[in-house]
Amino acid sequence: MGENQKGKLESMREWVVEHKLRTVGTLWGSGIVGSLAYNWSQPNMKTSVKIIHARLHAQALTLAALAGAAVVEYYDHNSGAKAERVAKFLDRNEHR
Repeated sequence: MGENQKGKLESMREWVVEHKLRTVGTLWGSGIVGSLAYNWSQPNMKTSVKIIHARLHAQALTLAALAGAAVVEYYDHNSGAKAERVAKFLDRNEHR
């Protein structure tokens, strides 16, 4: 993997760590929209069934995103990266 690609992946990971809820909410919303778009192409389903399927698909995607966020949190906790972020936050608040 190139140095530029590694830096890009690391910056994406850092953004996800800082914005976990926004990431999960965005995945949920895109899951709803994508599932509704797919289900609307199925002509032999009732509207209520399409909506229920979209909600279930989005719910499964959200659970997967939450599990991913938990893995990232666990990794940060074990690597010490979270402790560094907390220390920076506390230092910043002490100077106010």
